[in-house]
Amino acid sequence: MEQTVVGTRAVSRSIALTTVLLVLFLTFLDTTIVSVALGNIQYDLGAGVIPLQWVVNGYSLVFASLMLFAGSLGDRLGRKWLMLAGIVVFCLGSVFAALAPSIGWLVAGRAVMGVGAAASEPGTLSVIRHLYPDREQRARALGAWAAVSGLSLALGPVIGGLLVAIGDWRTVFWFNLALGALLLAFAALYVPNSADPQPGRLDVRGFVLGAIMLGSLIYAGIAGELYGYGTSWIIALFAISGVALVLFLHVERREQSPMLDLGYLKQAAVSSALFVAFAVYFGIFSIFFFTALYLDIVVGYSGWQLAGVFGPMAGLIVAGSVGSGFWVGLIGPRGPMLTGCVISAGGILFTRSAVTADPHFGELSLALAVAGFGFGIAVVPLTAAVLGHVPAAFSGMAAGATNTARQLGAVVGVAALGALVSATITHDFGNNLAQRGVPDALKDAIISILKTGGSGAAGIDIAHPPAEISSLVDAATTAFRSGLHLALLVSAVLIVLAGAITALIPRAALAPDTEVQ
Repeated sequence: MEQTVVGTRAVSRSIALTTVLLVLFLTFLDTTIVSVALGNIQYDLGAGVIPLQWVVNGYSLVFASLMLFAGSLGDRLGRKWLMLAGIVVFCLGSVFAALAPSIGWLVAGRAVMGVGAAASEPGTLSVIRHLYPDREQRARALGAWAAVSGLSLALGPVIGGLLVAIGDWRTVFWFNLALGALLLAFAALYVPNSADPQPGRLDVRGFVLGAIMLGSLIYAGIAGELYGYGTSWIIALFAISGVALVLFLHVERREQSPMLDLGYLKQAAVSSALFVAFAVYFGIFSIFFFTALYLDIVVGYSGWQLAGVFGPMAGLIVAGSVGSGFWVGLIGPRGPMLTGCVISAGGILFTRSAVTADPHFGELSLALAVAGFGFGIAVVPLTAAVLGHVPAAFSGMAAGATNTARQLGAVVGVAALGALVSATITHDFGNNLAQRGVPDALKDAIISILKTGGSGAAGIDIAHPPAEISSLVDAATTAFRSGLHLALLVSAVLIVLAGAITALIPRAALAPDTEVQ
């Protein structure tokens, strides 16, 4: 068995790889594990759609905002030590969330978990980059990395559904704590440390500006659904985000050791791969958030049913990732990336057709599985393209950029598609009620009930409504389904666009022999 020496300890590469994959599993699992618990959270804490989105985005937004900085920090201070610190913070956030007495405290706990995940996750790719300098071996290791990342995302609804069925939504966070504590010990024992200190000061200005840019953009995107995108302070937040972006780019060009070296983005292989990462995860979350929410609230799937319908998707994400790892090792990332985009977009469109008023369980499972297979194929080559075209000394930055693109796709996807779904509900359902002559006050109340999942203070089960309001609920769920169909269509189109951009890049730019060491 091949070994690598770190300090005075010989560490098996296979054990080190397994350990970082488990750390990856922990951080990525929590991106989707709460998706099937949202209905339970809503019923228990009386939260609306906007706060429910923040239960997802409170984690993902912080995760995305801090990963670039964390990647660069790991390059300087040591990737293992930052990973360990991140796991500790993640566990503390899990306790905070599990004990949350209100939706506000829960969102805060999720944000703390996001800080821990941001510190932990970039190191998983960095360690692989250093453990496997050979391109073909690294491609297979990245296949395992992609399989685990995809498996964790797909298993999130499955494991979350099982945990909610066994206990309630709080059980999800106690599970996170137990797994995190176990992995803290394994990482301390088996993960090798590496560092490549860069000259100059830490890019604090870039970190602050990047966080302001992302935070303002996503908060405005989500809050705009509730307060309206023409509201003065929403417009101001979008403007602040734009100004922060301009300043961020200016600072990064002038920094001696920037958080994000913009020179690498000029390479077509890197920039296209990052866009594919954004598009694919935008699409993944149109399924994980909105499809899961529809099945939970509208169709009335139990935790066991949600686990069952997402199970085949998890399996084919793994199969696609593992096979793609070998494929990338043989021919490079271009062909697998294109194939993954085509299949995943087709799977999303298939899912769109399968989501009906009374979806067929088998057809929907197959549609999700096809999408999952495409996702699995696409993740490996986009990761390999970025890591292969950025020097190993900057592997933390490369890993941070790749995973920021993923998480940004997830966060923007939930915000942008949430706006589409919400607007469709308000327009279609509102017009339907107006045609029936329902008073505006009652119309607004019903729309409000629908956007909070149809329970809480109102005590209405959308999946099994009282007979006297069943026709109104049918109109509401029809509007919800129309919004979901539009969201899935937009996701598929974006992934097709990403694939088309990749197809336009010269084959030589993505060739295996162009990578740097």
